[in-house]
Amino acid sequence: MSAPSDIPQAPKVTEREARQVAEAAREQDWRKPSFAKELFLGRFRLDLIHPHPQPAPDDVRRGEAFLARLRDFCETRVDGARIEREARIPDEVIDGLKELGALGMKIETKYGGLGLTQVYYNKALALAGSANPSIGALLSAHQSIGVPQPLKMFGTQEQKDAFLPRLARTDISAFLLTEPDVGSDPARLATTAVPDGDHYVLDGVKLWTTNGVVADLLVVMARVPGSEGHKGGITAFVVEADSPGITVEHRNAFMGLRGIENGVTRFHQVRVPAANRIGPEGAGLKIALTTLNTGRLSLPAMCVGVGKWSLKIAREWSAVREQWGRPVARHEAVGAKISFIAATTFALEAVVDLSSQMADESRNDIRIEAALAKLYGSEMGWLISDELVQIRGGRGFETAASLAARGERAVPAEQMLRDMRINRIFEGSTEIMHLLIAREAVDAHLKVAGDIIDPDKPLSDKAKAGANAAGFYARWLPKLVSGPGQLPSAYGEFRVPGHPDLSVHLRYVERSARKLARSTFYAMSRWQGRMETKQGFLGRIVDIGAELFAMSAACVRAEHLRADDDHGREAYQLADVFCRQSRIRVEELFNRLWTNTDDIDKRVVDGVLSGTYTWLEEGVIDPSGDGPWIADATPGPATGENVHRPVR
Repeated sequence: MSAPSDIPQAPKVTEREARQVAEAAREQDWRKPSFAKELFLGRFRLDLIHPHPQPAPDDVRRGEAFLARLRDFCETRVDGARIEREARIPDEVIDGLKELGALGMKIETKYGGLGLTQVYYNKALALAGSANPSIGALLSAHQSIGVPQPLKMFGTQEQKDAFLPRLARTDISAFLLTEPDVGSDPARLATTAVPDGDHYVLDGVKLWTTNGVVADLLVVMARVPGSEGHKGGITAFVVEADSPGITVEHRNAFMGLRGIENGVTRFHQVRVPAANRIGPEGAGLKIALTTLNTGRLSLPAMCVGVGKWSLKIAREWSAVREQWGRPVARHEAVGAKISFIAATTFALEAVVDLSSQMADESRNDIRIEAALAKLYGSEMGWLISDELVQIRGGRGFETAASLAARGERAVPAEQMLRDMRINRIFEGSTEIMHLLIAREAVDAHLKVAGDIIDPDKPLSDKAKAGANAAGFYARWLPKLVSGPGQLPSAYGEFRVPGHPDLSVHLRYVERSARKLARSTFYAMSRWQGRMETKQGFLGRIVDIGAELFAMSAACVRAEHLRADDDHGREAYQLADVFCRQSRIRVEELFNRLWTNTDDIDKRVVDGVLSGTYTWLEEGVIDPSGDGPWIADATPGPATGENVHRPVR
C-alpha cells in the first residue's frame, strides 16, 4: 500500500547532493595542530605526541579509586554468562551501575557526575566490557554518543541544569540517527520535526537504537522543513522517551552483544518543546559528527580490553595444551599468533591512551586520531579475537556453557568473536571510516586545488585556484624529498642501551609519511575529480596512515614507560616487534596502491548486478525467509505492542 501523499518520505537526493550535505556538516577549520593530519601531509611531527602527555595527579587518584570500585562490582555482582544466556542485563546490575555513578563517568561533578577524564572513562569501559561486552555497550551508548556528550558540547545552561543531573545518576540515554533506509547517508533522513508554536512535532521511524528499549532520554536527529522563520535542516532534539506517541516496536536480536537493548522506535505526532532543541536548526548533523569525534574512542578502548583478555587466555591455554611432546605455544605456528596478540594489544592501548590523553589536554585537534583509533582498534581487535579462537581450536568454537557442562573451563572465546564483529560496523563502518578519514587527509589539497577539479566552478575560479595551488605545491613538494628519516642519528632518544632500537622505526615512519604524501599527490594529479571514486586506493592510504600512527604511539608509549621505570624493557620489546610486524603490512599496502585488481573488480561487479553470473548461484537452497529487503518505515501511529521498559 502506498503512503498518503501528505506524509513525508525520505528525500530523493543525488550522489552529489548527499556529498554536499556531509561536507557541510564537517568541521571546516583546523584551529589546533593535529599529529595525524600532519602525518598524511608527509610531516612527522613527533613533538606533538612526545613526550607522552601525562594526566594530572588528582585525575589519576579519582580515576583509580573508581576503577577499584567498578572492578569489585563486576567481579562480585556481574554474571557475564547469565547475560549471554538470558540475552539481557539484569535490572539489578543496571541499578548497581547507577549506584556506582557509572552513568555519570563523563559528566561534571557539579551536575552529580564523576567527572572522569577520557583516559579513565576508557579504562572503565574496557574493564566493564570485559565482564560482558553488553555492559560496555550500554555505558558507551549512554555517554559517548547519547544525550550527555552533545549537551556538554552544544547544550544551553538551562538544558544542562535540567538533564545532566538525571543522566548522571538515574536516566539512561540513547542516540537516534539511523533509519530503516538511511545509514551513513543522512541526506536522506526521513524523520521530520515540524514547528508548531513553541513545540516541534516529530514523525518517523528510527532503527538500531542502542539503549532505546530501556532509555529515559533520547537525542533524536530529525529534519525540520524550511519555512518562514525556520532555517530548517537536520536538527538535534532531547526527547523524553515516555512522551505520548513514542513506541518501541521491536527489540532487535543480533549474532553478538546479546544483552544490548537495541530496538526500533516510532515517533507519531510527538510534541517536543522547542527548548529541547540542541543548537540551531540545521546543526544536527554537525553536532552528531562532532560528538563522535571523541565518542569514537570508547569503542577501541573496549577492543583493548578484548586484547588483554585474549592474551591472558592464550598464555594460560597454550602453556598447558601439549601437542607432539611440547606446549602448543612452543610451536612456531601458534607462537606467531601469540606474538601478534601481545604486540598488537600493546599498540592498541598505546593508540587509545595517547589519543585519550590528547583529548583531555585539548591542545590538539584529534578528529583524525580518534577516527584512526576506531578504525584500527576494530579491525585489529577482530583479528585478535579470531586468532584466539584458532589457538583454542575446537574449544574456541565450542560455547562456554558446553565447555562447562563437560567439565572444562568455561572460556567464552566464540562469544567474544561474535561480540567483536559489530565493532567493524558500529559508529561508522570500516568502509565509511576509510572515506571519512581520507576526506580529512586530503583536506589541505582540496582547499588549494579543489576548485580546479570541481566541474561546477567557472574558469575564473579554476584559474585562481591554479595559481594558489602552484604556490602551495612549490613550497610543499620539495619538503617530501628528504627528511630526518634518512639520518642515522635521528630520534636518538629512542636508542637506549640494553633495549631494542626504536629509533629505526621512527625513521621509517618519517620516510613512509613522506612517501604516503607523495603517493596521495600523484593520485590526485592522475585522477583529479575522479579521486573520490577510487575508494580502494583511498582505503589503502588510510590504512597506511593508521599503521604509521600506531607505530608512533607504540614507540612513544614504550619510552614513556621506560622513563617511568614501569616495565620499560618489556615495553620496548613489544613496541619493537609490533613495529616490525606493522612495517610488513605497510610495505604490502604501498605495493597494493598501484598493483591491485580494483578495475577488473568493477567489471565483475557489473556482471554480477546484470545477472551474467547467475549460473554460479545454482545448486543451493536459499534459507532466507520472505519479506522486503528494507522494512516499511512509513510514518504513522504504532500498530503493535510498546516494548519500552525503563529500568527504575
